[in-house]
Amino acid sequence: MADIESEAPPTQPVLAEDEPLLSNLDIFLFSLIAGLIVYWIVFRKKAEAIPEFKKPPAARETSFIEKMKKTGRNIVVFYGSQTGTAEEFANRLAKDAQRYGMKGMAADPEEYDMSELSRLTEIDNSLAIFSMATYGEGDPTDNAQDFYDWLQEGGAELGGVNFTVFALGNKTYEHYNAMGKYVDKRLEELGAKRVFDLGMGDDDGNLEEDFVSWREQFWPAMCEHFGVEATGEESSIRQYELKVHVDISPSKVYTGELGRLKSFEQQKPPFDAKNPFLAPVTVNRKLNRAGGRHLMHIELDISGSKIRYESGDHVAVYPTNDSALVNRLGEILGVDLDTVISLNNLDEESNKKHPFPCPSTYRTALTHYLDITHPPRTNVLYELAQYATDGQDQENMRKMASSSAEGKALYQSFVLDSCRNILAVLEDLPSLRPPIDHLCELLPRLQARYYSIASSSKVHPDSIHICAVVVEYETKTGRLNKGVATNWLKSKMPADNGHKATVPMYVRKSQFRLPFKASSPVIMVGPGTGIAPFMGFIQERGWLKEQGKDVGETTMYFGCRHKAEDFLYQEELENFEKTGVLTKLNVAFSRDQAHKVIYVQHILKKNKEELWRQIHTDNAHIYICGDARNMARDVQNAFYEIAEELGGMTRTQATDYIKKLMTKGRYSQDVWS
Repeated sequence: MADIESEAPPTQPVLAEDEPLLSNLDIFLFSLIAGLIVYWIVFRKKAEAIPEFKKPPAARETSFIEKMKKTGRNIVVFYGSQTGTAEEFANRLAKDAQRYGMKGMAADPEEYDMSELSRLTEIDNSLAIFSMATYGEGDPTDNAQDFYDWLQEGGAELGGVNFTVFALGNKTYEHYNAMGKYVDKRLEELGAKRVFDLGMGDDDGNLEEDFVSWREQFWPAMCEHFGVEATGEESSIRQYELKVHVDISPSKVYTGELGRLKSFEQQKPPFDAKNPFLAPVTVNRKLNRAGGRHLMHIELDISGSKIRYESGDHVAVYPTNDSALVNRLGEILGVDLDTVISLNNLDEESNKKHPFPCPSTYRTALTHYLDITHPPRTNVLYELAQYATDGQDQENMRKMASSSAEGKALYQSFVLDSCRNILAVLEDLPSLRPPIDHLCELLPRLQARYYSIASSSKVHPDSIHICAVVVEYETKTGRLNKGVATNWLKSKMPADNGHKATVPMYVRKSQFRLPFKASSPVIMVGPGTGIAPFMGFIQERGWLKEQGKDVGETTMYFGCRHKAEDFLYQEELENFEKTGVLTKLNVAFSRDQAHKVIYVQHILKKNKEELWRQIHTDNAHIYICGDARNMARDVQNAFYEIAEELGGMTRTQATDYIKKLMTKGRYSQDVWS
């Protein structure tokens, strides 16, 4: 609102030069009173118009030590989480503590003053557990960045602080579990005492199994360390209490991410994970001409948002679940999905008052906030087992949650290999009909999905491009499973009849960057949708040429199945080569030959002399984008072989050579598994 002074009435005309109608003091007091009245009326109306859940939250307690003392806790579980798994594990460990005669709390390091870690010794039998995921090329997750920076500063004295770390990563990545390993090593260097060995979770194998195995050894060791006995309480421990709202104003009910961002006028920058921007879809076209898959190019309008991005950054989008799955869940559990509810934390001191925004409806929770398509983790099966009326179902569900060889094998075959989501589990176990509020408490949050941005802000400052393949496959049980985000994005068509299709999104910065010197040669390897960031790179190199810059060689290695079907961006790429923006376009069509399968690594080895000259003599920068499990590994092996053959190196020397390129930032990967 305008300030009080500008709301005051204009000064009245005077009778004579030395005889004002009102004194200056009277005018000032009158203006002040009038302004205050206007301010009070406007502010009151605004306050009344704000729904209860949109009022600013009270200031949060930034001292986790004081909170632990106040609530009688002795264990704090910090999590560094990008996709929600590390947070989920932290919550499980905090909940476990109660079963082992202790009391724990999960904590986001971003919300607390981590320099207080040294004060943990003020609490008897205290322990700090760190559930730390690694993001990208060995980076900390967004919420653990400040904690990582603090650890690097190295001024802390952590003598007497007990700790342990469980790391989450993927062994197909070069920097496997780098963040967890660093936290484990650094805390010890600062004087803290490791009371249990570092746990290593591998998402390329079975992350859940790794966690369960570590956890089942960890708690007995802690009981022995602290001289306590397990309570033996193996029954379900509810964290939230259900409240059904019978008479509530619709304005106070959460309706999901899209509902929360009702209009463009309500959106205020900066935009991030907690405040996504509602971007209109301006283009949604199919990229491939034939074949069974659907590959798409989508453009999001970010004009007026003040969002900035660089080539190589990621865009995060918040999808919604398929309404058919949500309806089927309501049907199988026999509930009215439009019931307005709140799940309130039984721990009144917790920062996390609800598992998702409340009040809400079951339909909204299952559509916008909860992950109903991911195979349920073992803790969910264990908690739900009590509701199975068939003894064998109950026994099998509890067995799957154990660390026994038989239980692991059963979980692997029944849940993971068969790709059963929670709906499939309920359909195949007819005796299992849990209360929907407990199910909603246990299901993990639906997370944002990340895509490499397929455009350059130099060329497209007001739009962000996405290149993605729609995920759809048949499971061993004959069900059709659909990728949440890609199928949702597929349905987001540009404005039609005045209706704007929109996507809640924000930008996550990446280390995947073009070389600082435009004259440096660039080698890009990106089969399939791995081409996405390179469309931005190529656009930017073209823009630099237009600015009169000396741009080095720009070489592209692209691979797809069939030239006539899925040669993504063929017209654009061939035009870039024709105009000289792309020095050379190398393409591998894996299935266009009758007998031999050709991939990008084969084309790399075919061009070995040219590649070695670019890398060894011209200091080229190498970029890899795509599948980490197979392609990235095979491409790296191809570079090893080239270095061995043309550089006269042993395999060990060739490996060290490529590792040095990585250290110097000349070999970068943006890969996924």
